[in-house]
Amino acid sequence: MLGVCLLGSIGLQLFIPQIVRSFIDLAVAGGGMNALGRLALIYLGVSTLNQVLSASATYLSADIGWSATNPLRADLLRHTLDLDMAYHKDHLPGEMIERIDGDVTSVSNFFSQFVVRVSAAVLLTIGVLVLLWRENWLIGLSLTVFTILAMGVLHWRRDVAVGPTQQERELTAQVFGFVEERLTGLDDIRANGAGPYVMHRFLKLQRDWFARSMRATWLRGTIWLSTGVFFASGYILTLSLGVWLHLSGVVTLGAVYLFFSYTSMIETPLDQITQQLQEFQKAAAGISRVRELLDTPRTVLSGERPLARRAHSIRFEQVRFRYAERDVLKGLSFRLEPEETLGLLGRTGSGKTTLIRLASRLYDATGGRILIDGVDLRHTNLRDLRRRVALVTQDVQLFHGTIRDNLTFFNSSVRDERIWEVLHDLCLRPWIEELPQQLDTMLEASGSGLSAGQAQLLAFGRAFLRDPGMVLLDEPSSRLDPATERLVTRAVDRLLESRTGIIIAHRLATVERVDKIMVLAEGRILEYGPRESLARNPHSRYSALLRLSSESTSLDKQLEQMI
Repeated sequence: MLGVCLLGSIGLQLFIPQIVRSFIDLAVAGGGMNALGRLALIYLGVSTLNQVLSASATYLSADIGWSATNPLRADLLRHTLDLDMAYHKDHLPGEMIERIDGDVTSVSNFFSQFVVRVSAAVLLTIGVLVLLWRENWLIGLSLTVFTILAMGVLHWRRDVAVGPTQQERELTAQVFGFVEERLTGLDDIRANGAGPYVMHRFLKLQRDWFARSMRATWLRGTIWLSTGVFFASGYILTLSLGVWLHLSGVVTLGAVYLFFSYTSMIETPLDQITQQLQEFQKAAAGISRVRELLDTPRTVLSGERPLARRAHSIRFEQVRFRYAERDVLKGLSFRLEPEETLGLLGRTGSGKTTLIRLASRLYDATGGRILIDGVDLRHTNLRDLRRRVALVTQDVQLFHGTIRDNLTFFNSSVRDERIWEVLHDLCLRPWIEELPQQLDTMLEASGSGLSAGQAQLLAFGRAFLRDPGMVLLDEPSSRLDPATERLVTRAVDRLLESRTGIIIAHRLATVERVDKIMVLAEGRILEYGPRESLARNPHSRYSALLRLSSESTSLDKQLEQMI
Protein backbone atom coordinates (compact mmCIF):
# COMPACT_ATOMS: atom_id res chain seq x y z
CA MET A 1 0.00 0.00 0.00
CA LEU A 2 2.83 2.36 0.82
CA GLY A 3 4.49 1.59 -2.50
CA VAL A 4 1.27 2.28 -4.42
CA CYS A 5 0.67 5.58 -2.62
CA LEU A 6 4.29 6.62 -3.02
CA LEU A 7 4.57 5.83 -6.73
CA GLY A 8 1.13 7.30 -7.43
CA SER A 9 2.03 10.55 -5.66
CA ILE A 10 5.34 10.83 -7.56
CA GLY A 11 3.62 10.21 -10.90
CA LEU A 12 1.02 12.91 -10.21
CA GLN A 13 3.69 15.40 -9.11
CA LEU A 14 5.44 14.89 -12.46
CA PHE A 15 2.15 15.20 -14.37
CA ILE A 16 0.85 18.41 -12.73
CA PRO A 17 3.45 20.78 -14.35
CA GLN A 18 2.52 19.33 -17.74
CA ILE A 19 -1.10 20.45 -17.17
CA VAL A 20 0.06 23.98 -16.24
CA ARG A 21 2.38 24.10 -19.26
CA SER A 22 -0.54 23.18 -21.58
CA PHE A 23 -2.72 25.81 -19.85
CA ILE A 24 -0.10 28.56 -20.39
CA ASP A 25 0.55 27.66 -24.03
CA LEU A 26 -3.19 27.46 -24.73
CA ALA A 27 -3.80 30.82 -23.06
CA VAL A 28 -0.94 32.47 -25.01
CA ALA A 29 -2.34 31.00 -28.24
CA GLY A 30 -5.80 32.47 -27.45
CA GLY A 31 -7.52 29.17 -26.68
CA GLY A 32 -11.18 29.01 -25.69
CA MET A 33 -12.49 29.30 -22.14
CA ASN A 34 -14.00 25.81 -22.25
CA ALA A 35 -10.64 24.21 -22.98
CA LEU A 36 -8.94 26.33 -20.34
CA GLY A 37 -11.70 25.44 -17.83
CA ARG A 38 -11.25 21.73 -18.51
CA LEU A 39 -7.50 21.99 -17.88
CA ALA A 40 -8.16 23.92 -14.66
CA LEU A 41 -10.58 21.25 -13.42
CA ILE A 42 -8.12 18.48 -14.32
CA TYR A 43 -5.41 20.38 -12.41
CA LEU A 44 -7.62 20.69 -9.30
CA GLY A 45 -8.64 17.01 -9.41
CA VAL A 46 -5.09 15.71 -9.91
CA SER A 47 -3.72 18.03 -7.18
CA THR A 48 -6.37 16.84 -4.71
CA LEU A 49 -5.66 13.18 -5.49
CA ASN A 50 -1.93 13.88 -5.08
CA GLN A 51 -2.54 15.32 -1.60
CA VAL A 52 -4.59 12.26 -0.59
CA LEU A 53 -1.91 9.86 -1.80
CA SER A 54 0.85 11.91 -0.14
CA ALA A 55 -1.00 11.98 3.21
CA SER A 56 -1.65 8.23 2.97
CA ALA A 57 2.04 7.57 2.29
CA THR A 58 3.00 9.68 5.33
CA TYR A 59 0.55 7.79 7.58
CA LEU A 60 1.66 4.37 6.34
CA SER A 61 5.36 5.21 6.69
CA ALA A 62 4.81 6.33 10.31
CA ASP A 63 2.89 3.11 10.99
CA ILE A 64 5.74 1.07 9.52
CA GLY A 65 8.28 3.02 11.60
CA TRP A 66 6.52 2.30 14.88
CA SER A 67 5.77 -1.29 13.94
CA ALA A 68 9.43 -1.87 13.10
CA THR A 69 10.91 -0.26 16.23
CA ASN A 70 8.45 -1.21 18.99
CA PRO A 71 9.78 -4.80 18.99
CA LEU A 72 13.28 -3.27 19.21
CA ARG A 73 12.23 -1.38 22.34
CA ALA A 74 10.92 -4.64 23.80
CA ASP A 75 14.16 -6.45 22.90
CA LEU A 76 16.24 -3.70 24.49
CA LEU A 77 14.19 -3.70 27.70
CA ARG A 78 14.30 -7.50 27.90
CA HIS A 79 18.06 -7.46 27.33
CA THR A 80 18.53 -4.70 29.89
CA LEU A 81 16.52 -6.59 32.51
CA ASP A 82 18.73 -9.63 31.95
CA LEU A 83 22.03 -7.77 32.20
CA ASP A 84 24.20 -8.38 35.24
CA MET A 85 23.68 -6.33 38.38
CA ALA A 86 27.25 -5.05 38.03
CA TYR A 87 26.24 -3.35 34.77
CA HIS A 88 23.25 -1.66 36.41
CA LYS A 89 25.42 -0.42 39.25
CA ASP A 90 27.54 1.45 36.68
CA HIS A 91 24.60 2.86 34.65
CA LEU A 92 21.80 5.04 35.97
CA PRO A 93 18.14 4.21 35.23
CA GLY A 94 17.73 7.55 33.41
CA GLU A 95 20.53 6.57 31.03
CA MET A 96 18.78 3.27 30.33
CA ILE A 97 15.53 5.13 29.61
CA GLU A 98 17.30 7.31 27.07
CA ARG A 99 18.89 4.24 25.49
CA ILE A 100 15.63 2.30 25.24
CA ASP A 101 13.34 5.16 24.21
CA GLY A 102 15.37 8.14 22.99
CA ASP A 103 17.80 6.25 20.76
CA VAL A 104 15.09 3.97 19.39
CA THR A 105 12.94 7.02 18.57
CA SER A 106 15.71 8.31 16.31
CA VAL A 107 15.78 4.88 14.65
CA SER A 108 11.99 4.99 14.32
CA ASN A 109 12.26 8.34 12.53
CA PHE A 110 14.77 6.72 10.19
CA PHE A 111 12.34 3.94 9.27
CA SER A 112 9.24 6.12 9.06
CA GLN A 113 10.77 9.14 7.30
CA PHE A 114 14.26 8.62 5.96
CA VAL A 115 13.67 5.50 3.86
CA VAL A 116 10.34 6.70 2.47
CA ARG A 117 11.28 10.31 1.84
CA VAL A 118 14.70 9.60 0.42
CA SER A 119 13.32 6.83 -1.80
CA ALA A 120 10.58 9.17 -3.02
CA ALA A 121 13.11 11.97 -3.53
CA VAL A 122 15.38 9.75 -5.62
CA LEU A 123 12.50 8.49 -7.77
CA LEU A 124 11.14 12.02 -8.22
CA THR A 125 14.56 13.35 -9.20
CA ILE A 126 15.04 10.60 -11.78
CA GLY A 127 11.57 11.26 -13.19
CA VAL A 128 12.23 15.00 -13.46
CA LEU A 129 15.55 14.49 -15.25
CA VAL A 130 14.02 12.01 -17.71
CA LEU A 131 11.23 14.46 -18.60
CA LEU A 132 13.69 17.35 -18.94
CA TRP A 133 15.83 15.30 -21.34
CA ARG A 134 12.69 14.62 -23.38
CA GLU A 135 11.88 18.33 -23.53
CA ASN A 136 15.36 19.66 -24.37
CA TRP A 137 18.72 17.91 -24.21
CA LEU A 138 20.59 21.08 -23.14
CA ILE A 139 18.28 21.69 -20.18
CA GLY A 140 18.39 17.97 -19.33
CA LEU A 141 22.18 17.89 -19.44
CA SER A 142 22.57 21.07 -17.37
CA LEU A 143 20.18 19.89 -14.62
CA THR A 144 21.72 16.41 -14.61
CA VAL A 145 25.19 17.86 -14.02
CA PHE A 146 23.77 20.17 -11.36
CA THR A 147 22.05 17.25 -9.59
CA ILE A 148 25.16 15.07 -9.68
CA LEU A 149 27.27 17.89 -8.20
CA ALA A 150 24.66 18.53 -5.47
CA MET A 151 24.53 14.83 -4.57
CA GLY A 152 28.34 14.78 -4.49
CA VAL A 153 28.31 17.57 -1.94
CA LEU A 154 25.68 15.72 0.10
CA HIS A 155 27.73 12.53 0.04
CA TRP A 156 30.85 14.45 1.03
CA ARG A 157 29.10 15.96 4.07
CA ARG A 158 27.11 12.82 4.97
CA ASP A 159 29.08 11.51 7.99
CA VAL A 160 30.39 14.82 9.25
CA ALA A 161 28.08 14.96 12.28
CA VAL A 162 27.75 11.29 13.29
CA GLY A 163 30.44 11.43 15.99
CA PRO A 164 29.30 14.74 17.55
CA THR A 165 25.66 13.56 17.41
CA GLN A 166 26.59 10.37 19.26
CA GLN A 167 28.32 12.46 21.93
CA GLU A 168 25.22 14.66 22.13
CA ARG A 169 23.01 11.59 22.72
CA GLU A 170 25.41 10.32 25.38
CA LEU A 171 25.26 13.60 27.28
CA THR A 172 21.47 13.64 26.95
CA ALA A 173 21.41 10.23 28.64
CA GLN A 174 23.65 11.57 31.42
CA VAL A 175 21.29 14.51 31.99
CA PHE A 176 18.29 12.15 32.27
CA GLY A 177 20.25 9.90 34.62
CA PHE A 178 21.23 12.85 36.80
CA VAL A 179 17.64 14.11 37.05
CA GLU A 180 16.29 10.61 37.85
CA GLU A 181 18.88 9.99 40.56
CA ARG A 182 18.33 13.37 42.24
CA LEU A 183 14.55 13.02 42.19
CA THR A 184 14.91 9.60 43.83
CA GLY A 185 17.02 11.14 46.62
CA LEU A 186 14.87 14.28 46.99
CA ASP A 187 14.25 13.75 50.72
CA ASP A 188 17.96 13.58 51.54
CA ILE A 189 18.72 16.56 49.28
CA ARG A 190 16.13 18.71 51.06
CA ALA A 191 17.05 17.49 54.54
CA ASN A 192 20.73 18.34 54.01
CA GLY A 193 20.21 21.64 52.17
CA ALA A 194 21.94 20.30 49.04
CA GLY A 195 19.65 22.08 46.59
CA PRO A 196 22.24 24.67 45.46
CA TYR A 197 24.86 21.97 44.93
CA VAL A 198 22.43 19.88 42.87
CA MET A 199 21.51 22.89 40.72
CA HIS A 200 25.20 23.70 40.23
CA ARG A 201 25.90 20.14 39.02
CA PHE A 202 22.76 20.18 36.84
CA LEU A 203 23.70 23.47 35.17
CA LYS A 204 27.24 22.20 34.55
CA LEU A 205 25.83 19.13 32.82
CA GLN A 206 23.43 21.32 30.82
CA ARG A 207 26.31 23.58 29.74
CA ASP A 208 28.28 20.58 28.51
CA TRP A 209 25.20 19.23 26.74
CA PHE A 210 24.47 22.64 25.18
CA ALA A 211 28.02 22.95 23.82
CA ARG A 212 27.94 19.45 22.32
CA SER A 213 24.41 19.97 20.99
CA MET A 214 25.31 23.28 19.33
CA ARG A 215 28.36 21.72 17.66
CA ALA A 216 26.37 18.74 16.40
CA THR A 217 23.54 20.99 15.19
CA TRP A 218 25.97 23.32 13.41
CA LEU A 219 27.69 20.43 11.65
CA ARG A 220 24.34 18.97 10.59
CA GLY A 221 23.33 22.45 9.37
CA THR A 222 26.38 22.72 7.12
CA ILE A 223 24.76 20.11 4.88
CA TRP A 224 21.74 22.37 4.36
CA LEU A 225 24.00 25.41 3.79
CA SER A 226 26.03 23.58 1.13
CA THR A 227 22.99 22.49 -0.84
CA GLY A 228 21.37 25.93 -0.48
CA VAL A 229 24.19 27.43 -2.53
CA PHE A 230 23.64 24.83 -5.24
CA PHE A 231 19.88 25.48 -5.35
CA ALA A 232 20.46 29.19 -5.97
CA SER A 233 22.93 28.36 -8.75
CA GLY A 234 20.46 25.89 -10.28
CA TYR A 235 17.67 28.47 -10.46
CA ILE A 236 19.95 30.98 -12.16
CA LEU A 237 21.12 28.35 -14.63
CA THR A 238 17.63 27.10 -15.49
CA LEU A 239 16.07 30.56 -15.90
CA SER A 240 18.98 31.76 -18.02
CA LEU A 241 18.82 28.77 -20.36
CA GLY A 242 15.01 28.89 -20.52
CA VAL A 243 14.92 32.56 -21.42
CA TRP A 244 17.66 32.09 -24.06
CA LEU A 245 15.86 29.12 -25.64
CA HIS A 246 12.53 30.96 -25.64
CA LEU A 247 14.02 34.06 -27.25
CA SER A 248 15.64 31.77 -29.82
CA GLY A 249 12.22 30.35 -30.67
CA VAL A 250 13.20 26.83 -29.60
CA VAL A 251 10.70 26.43 -26.73
CA THR A 252 7.37 27.96 -25.78
CA LEU A 253 6.62 30.10 -22.73
CA GLY A 254 4.89 27.10 -21.16
CA ALA A 255 8.08 25.07 -21.61
CA VAL A 256 10.07 27.80 -19.78
CA TYR A 257 7.61 27.47 -16.89
CA LEU A 258 7.99 23.69 -17.11
CA PHE A 259 11.80 23.96 -16.80
CA PHE A 260 11.49 26.25 -13.78
CA SER A 261 8.81 24.07 -12.17
CA TYR A 262 10.84 20.89 -12.59
CA THR A 263 13.94 22.65 -11.22
CA SER A 264 12.00 23.67 -8.12
CA MET A 265 10.70 20.09 -7.99
CA ILE A 266 14.32 18.89 -7.85
CA GLU A 267 14.93 21.31 -5.00
CA THR A 268 12.27 19.63 -2.86
CA PRO A 269 13.71 16.09 -3.01
CA LEU A 270 17.26 17.37 -2.58
CA ASP A 271 16.08 19.40 0.39
CA GLN A 272 14.35 16.29 1.72
CA ILE A 273 17.56 14.33 1.30
CA THR A 274 19.45 17.11 3.09
CA GLN A 275 17.04 17.12 6.03
CA GLN A 276 16.89 13.35 6.20
CA LEU A 277 20.66 13.07 6.12
CA GLN A 278 20.65 15.20 9.26
CA GLU A 279 18.14 12.74 10.75
CA PHE A 280 20.38 9.97 9.49
CA GLN A 281 23.19 11.40 11.62
CA LYS A 282 20.94 10.97 14.68
CA ALA A 283 19.75 7.54 13.55
CA ALA A 284 23.32 6.38 12.90
CA ALA A 285 24.34 7.51 16.38
CA GLY A 286 21.20 5.89 17.84
CA ILE A 287 21.80 2.62 16.01
CA SER A 288 25.39 2.60 17.21
CA ARG A 289 24.30 3.05 20.84
CA VAL A 290 21.52 0.47 20.46
CA ARG A 291 24.00 -2.01 19.00
CA GLU A 292 26.43 -1.24 21.84
CA LEU A 293 23.74 -2.04 24.43
CA LEU A 294 22.61 -5.22 22.64
CA ASP A 295 26.23 -6.33 22.34
CA THR A 296 26.78 -5.95 26.08
CA PRO A 297 27.37 -9.57 27.14
CA ARG A 298 25.38 -11.35 29.82
CA THR A 299 27.49 -13.52 32.10
CA VAL A 300 24.60 -14.81 34.22
CA LEU A 301 23.28 -17.32 31.69
CA SER A 302 20.63 -19.97 32.27
CA GLY A 303 21.51 -23.64 32.58
CA GLU A 304 19.30 -26.63 31.82
CA ARG A 305 18.90 -28.41 35.17
CA PRO A 306 15.41 -27.89 36.69
CA LEU A 307 14.80 -27.42 40.43
CA ALA A 308 12.31 -29.60 42.29
CA ARG A 309 9.56 -28.15 44.48
CA ARG A 310 11.10 -28.76 47.92
CA ALA A 311 13.30 -27.19 50.55
CA HIS A 312 16.77 -26.91 49.02
CA SER A 313 20.22 -27.56 50.36
CA ILE A 314 22.98 -25.07 49.51
CA ARG A 315 26.74 -25.39 49.66
CA PHE A 316 29.49 -22.83 49.16
CA GLU A 317 32.85 -24.27 48.08
CA GLN A 318 35.76 -21.82 48.34
CA VAL A 319 33.58 -19.06 46.92
CA ARG A 320 35.33 -15.84 46.00
CA PHE A 321 33.89 -12.65 44.57
CA ARG A 322 35.73 -9.64 43.24
CA TYR A 323 34.12 -6.33 42.32
CA ALA A 324 35.72 -3.07 41.23
CA GLU A 325 39.26 -4.36 41.89
CA ARG A 326 38.32 -5.35 45.45
CA ASP A 327 37.96 -8.82 46.94
CA VAL A 328 34.55 -8.85 48.60
CA LEU A 329 34.41 -12.57 49.50
CA LYS A 330 37.59 -14.60 50.11
CA GLY A 331 37.15 -18.34 49.94
CA LEU A 332 33.85 -18.99 51.78
CA SER A 333 32.90 -22.63 52.43
CA PHE A 334 29.81 -23.83 54.32
CA ARG A 335 26.73 -26.00 53.88
CA LEU A 336 23.06 -25.70 54.78
CA GLU A 337 20.80 -28.75 54.74
CA PRO A 338 17.16 -28.54 53.60
CA GLU A 339 14.92 -26.62 56.07
CA GLU A 340 17.95 -25.28 57.99
CA THR A 341 18.17 -21.55 58.67
CA LEU A 342 21.31 -19.44 58.89
CA GLY A 343 21.77 -16.07 60.58
CA LEU A 344 24.46 -13.85 59.03
CA LEU A 345 26.24 -11.41 61.34
CA GLY A 346 28.95 -8.96 60.40
CA ARG A 347 29.90 -5.32 60.19
CA THR A 348 28.83 -3.20 57.23
CA GLY A 349 30.97 -4.18 54.25
CA SER A 350 31.79 -7.64 55.54
CA GLY A 351 30.17 -9.35 52.54
CA LYS A 352 26.76 -10.38 53.93
CA THR A 353 24.65 -8.86 51.15
CA THR A 354 27.05 -10.13 48.49
CA LEU A 355 26.66 -13.66 49.89
CA ILE A 356 22.88 -13.74 49.50
CA ARG A 357 23.07 -12.09 46.06
CA LEU A 358 25.40 -14.85 44.96
CA ALA A 359 23.04 -17.44 46.46
CA SER A 360 20.18 -16.01 44.37
CA ARG A 361 22.52 -15.70 41.37
CA LEU A 362 22.14 -11.98 40.84
CA TYR A 363 25.90 -12.27 40.34
CA ASP A 364 28.14 -15.21 39.52
CA ALA A 365 31.04 -16.01 41.80
CA THR A 366 34.46 -15.15 40.39
CA GLY A 367 35.93 -18.26 42.02
CA GLY A 368 34.73 -21.49 43.62
CA ARG A 369 31.28 -23.05 43.29
CA ILE A 370 27.81 -22.63 44.78
CA LEU A 371 25.69 -25.78 44.68
CA ILE A 372 21.96 -26.07 45.26
CA ASP A 373 20.73 -29.62 45.81
CA GLY A 374 24.21 -30.72 44.70
CA VAL A 375 24.00 -28.93 41.33
CA ASP A 376 26.19 -25.96 40.39
CA LEU A 377 24.04 -22.81 40.28
CA ARG A 378 25.42 -22.03 36.82
CA HIS A 379 23.91 -25.28 35.52
CA THR A 380 20.42 -24.71 36.93
CA ASN A 381 17.55 -23.28 34.94
CA LEU A 382 17.52 -19.56 35.74
CA ARG A 383 13.73 -19.26 35.54
CA ASP A 384 13.35 -22.14 38.01
CA LEU A 385 15.93 -20.55 40.28
CA ARG A 386 14.05 -17.23 40.34
CA ARG A 387 10.86 -19.09 41.32
CA ARG A 388 12.42 -21.40 43.91
CA VAL A 389 14.83 -18.96 45.62
CA ALA A 390 13.08 -15.87 47.01
CA LEU A 391 15.14 -12.80 47.87
CA VAL A 392 13.51 -10.14 50.05
CA THR A 393 15.65 -7.02 50.24
CA GLN A 394 15.63 -4.35 52.92
CA ASP A 395 14.67 -1.63 50.41
CA VAL A 396 11.40 -2.96 49.01
CA GLN A 397 10.36 -1.60 45.60
CA LEU A 398 6.63 -1.03 45.26
CA PHE A 399 4.98 0.06 42.02
CA HIS A 400 2.09 2.32 41.11
CA GLY A 401 -0.78 -0.16 41.14
CA THR A 402 -3.14 -2.03 43.44
CA ILE A 403 -2.04 -4.16 46.37
CA ARG A 404 -3.05 -7.18 44.30
CA ASP A 405 -0.77 -6.04 41.45
CA ASN A 406 2.14 -5.46 43.82
CA LEU A 407 1.71 -8.87 45.45
CA THR A 408 1.46 -10.75 42.13
CA PHE A 409 3.76 -8.50 40.08
CA PHE A 410 0.82 -7.74 37.76
CA ASN A 411 0.15 -11.44 37.10
CA SER A 412 -3.63 -11.56 36.58
CA SER A 413 -3.67 -15.37 36.59
CA VAL A 414 -3.17 -15.53 40.38
CA ARG A 415 -6.57 -16.06 42.00
CA ASP A 416 -7.77 -13.84 44.85
CA GLU A 417 -8.44 -16.96 46.95
CA ARG A 418 -4.73 -17.82 46.78
CA ILE A 419 -3.76 -14.24 47.70
CA TRP A 420 -6.07 -14.22 50.74
CA GLU A 421 -4.73 -17.63 51.78
CA VAL A 422 -1.17 -16.31 51.72
CA LEU A 423 -2.15 -13.16 53.61
CA HIS A 424 -3.83 -15.28 56.25
CA ASP A 425 -0.79 -17.54 56.62
CA LEU A 426 1.47 -14.51 57.07
CA CYS A 427 -0.97 -12.87 59.55
CA LEU A 428 -1.45 -9.99 57.12
CA ARG A 429 -5.12 -10.49 56.33
CA PRO A 430 -6.49 -8.26 59.14
CA TRP A 431 -4.31 -5.36 57.97
CA ILE A 432 -5.44 -5.67 54.32
CA GLU A 433 -9.10 -6.08 55.31
CA GLU A 434 -8.94 -2.76 57.22
CA LEU A 435 -8.03 -0.90 54.03
CA PRO A 436 -10.95 0.84 52.25
CA GLN A 437 -10.65 -1.15 49.01
CA GLN A 438 -8.70 -4.10 50.37
CA LEU A 439 -6.79 -5.77 47.49
CA ASP A 440 -7.93 -3.04 45.08
CA THR A 441 -6.33 -0.29 47.18
CA MET A 442 -4.07 1.76 44.91
CA LEU A 443 -0.47 2.32 45.97
CA GLU A 444 1.47 5.34 44.83
CA ALA A 445 4.84 5.02 43.11
CA SER A 446 7.58 3.73 45.46
CA GLY A 447 4.91 2.80 48.01
CA SER A 448 4.29 6.36 49.13
CA GLY A 449 1.87 6.32 52.07
CA LEU A 450 3.01 2.95 53.45
CA SER A 451 5.37 2.50 56.36
CA ALA A 452 8.61 0.54 55.97
CA GLY A 453 7.06 -2.32 57.90
CA GLN A 454 3.96 -2.47 55.68
CA ALA A 455 6.14 -2.48 52.57
CA GLN A 456 8.23 -5.28 54.09
CA LEU A 457 5.09 -7.31 54.79
CA LEU A 458 3.97 -6.96 51.18
CA ALA A 459 7.40 -8.19 50.08
CA PHE A 460 6.90 -11.29 52.26
CA GLY A 461 3.55 -11.83 50.57
CA ARG A 462 5.23 -11.69 47.16
CA ALA A 463 7.76 -14.30 48.23
CA PHE A 464 5.15 -16.57 49.82
CA LEU A 465 3.00 -16.56 46.66
CA ARG A 466 5.88 -18.15 44.75
CA ASP A 467 6.08 -20.98 47.31
CA PRO A 468 9.92 -20.99 47.22
CA GLY A 469 12.17 -23.70 48.60
CA MET A 470 14.71 -21.19 49.89
CA VAL A 471 14.22 -17.71 51.35
CA LEU A 472 16.94 -15.04 51.59
CA LEU A 473 16.14 -12.09 53.86
CA ASP A 474 18.17 -8.89 54.16
CA GLU A 475 17.42 -7.68 57.72
CA PRO A 476 13.62 -7.97 57.68
CA SER A 477 12.99 -6.09 60.93
CA SER A 478 15.31 -3.09 60.79
CA ARG A 479 13.87 0.40 61.36
CA LEU A 480 10.52 -0.95 62.58
CA ASP A 481 8.45 0.01 65.58
CA PRO A 482 7.96 -2.78 68.18
CA ALA A 483 4.36 -3.57 67.15
CA THR A 484 5.21 -3.86 63.46
CA GLU A 485 8.37 -5.78 64.31
CA ARG A 486 6.31 -8.43 66.12
CA LEU A 487 4.06 -8.74 63.09
CA VAL A 488 7.08 -9.02 60.78
CA THR A 489 8.68 -11.60 63.08
CA ARG A 490 5.56 -13.79 62.91
CA ALA A 491 5.51 -13.41 59.12
CA VAL A 492 9.20 -14.40 58.92
CA ASP A 493 8.60 -17.48 61.06
CA ARG A 494 5.74 -18.54 58.80
CA LEU A 495 7.74 -17.77 55.65
CA LEU A 496 10.69 -19.89 56.81
CA GLU A 497 8.54 -22.82 57.88
CA SER A 498 9.66 -25.99 56.01
CA ARG A 499 12.07 -23.89 53.93
CA THR A 500 15.80 -23.27 53.87
CA GLY A 501 16.58 -19.72 54.93
CA ILE A 502 19.45 -17.23 55.18
CA ILE A 503 18.83 -14.05 57.21
CA ILE A 504 21.10 -11.02 57.39
CA ALA A 505 20.80 -9.59 60.89
CA HIS A 506 21.62 -6.13 62.14
CA ARG A 507 20.05 -6.97 65.51
CA LEU A 508 20.59 -10.18 67.48
CA ALA A 509 16.84 -10.52 68.13
CA THR A 510 16.40 -11.24 64.42
CA VAL A 511 18.35 -14.53 64.64
CA GLU A 512 16.99 -15.85 67.95
CA ARG A 513 15.33 -18.82 66.22
CA VAL A 514 17.77 -19.73 63.42
CA ASP A 515 19.61 -23.07 63.38
CA LYS A 516 23.11 -21.79 62.55
CA ILE A 517 25.12 -18.60 62.96
CA MET A 518 27.85 -17.24 60.70
CA VAL A 519 29.99 -14.22 61.59
CA LEU A 520 31.70 -12.54 58.61
CA ALA A 521 34.52 -10.00 58.57
CA GLU A 522 36.24 -8.59 55.50
CA GLY A 523 34.88 -11.37 53.29
CA ARG A 524 35.99 -14.26 55.53
CA ILE A 525 34.17 -16.53 57.95
CA LEU A 526 35.21 -15.77 61.53
CA GLU A 527 32.77 -18.16 63.11
CA TYR A 528 30.23 -20.73 61.92
CA GLY A 529 28.17 -23.34 63.74
CA PRO A 530 24.89 -24.26 65.44
CA ARG A 531 23.37 -21.25 67.17
CA GLU A 532 22.65 -23.00 70.47
CA SER A 533 26.17 -24.45 70.67
CA LEU A 534 27.75 -21.07 69.95
CA ALA A 535 25.47 -19.41 72.51
CA ARG A 536 26.57 -21.92 75.21
CA ASN A 537 30.26 -21.62 74.35
CA PRO A 538 31.62 -18.73 76.48
CA HIS A 539 34.60 -18.33 74.12
CA SER A 540 32.53 -17.91 70.91
CA ARG A 541 32.04 -14.54 69.29
CA TYR A 542 28.28 -15.06 69.19
CA SER A 543 28.21 -15.70 72.94
CA ALA A 544 30.25 -12.54 73.50
CA LEU A 545 27.81 -10.59 71.34
CA LEU A 546 24.91 -11.85 73.43
CA ARG A 547 26.67 -10.66 76.60
CA LEU A 548 27.39 -7.25 75.09
CA SER A 549 23.92 -6.90 73.62
CA SER A 550 21.80 -3.98 74.76
CA GLU A 551 19.23 -1.73 73.16
CA SER A 552 21.65 1.18 73.04
CA THR A 553 24.51 -0.72 71.42
CA SER A 554 24.34 -1.54 67.74
CA LEU A 555 25.56 -4.83 66.34
CA ASP A 556 28.18 -3.03 64.24
CA LYS A 557 29.65 -1.42 67.35
CA GLN A 558 29.67 -4.71 69.22
CA LEU A 559 31.47 -6.44 66.38
CA GLU A 560 33.95 -3.56 66.13
CA GLN A 561 34.83 -4.07 69.81
CA MET A 562 35.44 -7.77 69.24
CA ILE A 563 37.28 -7.81 65.89
